[in-house]
Amino acid sequence: MSLSDQVATNLPYLRRYARALTGSQATGDAFVRTTLEAALADEDLKSELGEGRVPLYRAFNKVWSSAYLEVSEPEDTVTGVHEGAANDRLKSITPLNRQALLLTTLEDFSIAETAQIMDLDEGSIEQMVQEAVADIDRESSTSVLIIEDEPLISMQLEDLVRSLGHEICGTAATRTQAQEVVAENTPGLVLADIQLADGSSGLDAVDDILAIDSVPVIFITAYPERLLTGDRPEPTYLVTKPFQESTVRTAISQALFFGSSRPLG
Repeated sequence: MSLSDQVATNLPYLRRYARALTGSQATGDAFVRTTLEAALADEDLKSELGEGRVPLYRAFNKVWSSAYLEVSEPEDTVTGVHEGAANDRLKSITPLNRQALLLTTLEDFSIAETAQIMDLDEGSIEQMVQEAVADIDRESSTSVLIIEDEPLISMQLEDLVRSLGHEICGTAATRTQAQEVVAENTPGLVLADIQLADGSSGLDAVDDILAIDSVPVIFITAYPERLLTGDRPEPTYLVTKPFQESTVRTAISQALFFGSSRPLG
């Protein structure tokens, strides 16, 4: 496999991490592009990228740690408001513990691999992960809409959401049911599958909600790479099925940390 093919295989997942880390598709993708540009300009770095995901994420982390990129806000008004808010939030903090948590849960790296990526010792990574989990426990509660057509998965998500101290404002297995829930209660967070029971789309159901208000959305799908091409406005928060509860917990925390998302244009 060529170097470009190796990098291309891992690139969708780096985009997922970058977007979740920044709370913004535009900012996350800009950091990924800068990482690739840095690799093209450095032969040693470029050769390292062929060794797998860890060197790629390590290169990204160096770019992330060394500079803040100014990213133009999208023309779409609601999207622009969110991107601007995310940029403002990022300017005031450096969430190292959240980086460690995202890497070990959303991206499923080991503690040792995360230590390599962040250029820290394993003990520091373990402490950061514990701190990030403690931060989640202190977060304010919100109301959550679950759009999922598999009953067992829906119940699993309900239990997880309630264990984090949040309320369930409704569950839906179709786009129509989601519309009915939102007509009664506007959620503070949405967890949405892509393919729904009646053949309708979770993407369309979410667009219905976002037409009313800007709400953080986490998509849960078995095929994340199909939504991470970088070609158009896409999900900021994306969890792969089958999922670990810790991964969903981290995604919920990160989405609420930034307070809003506009996943699809």
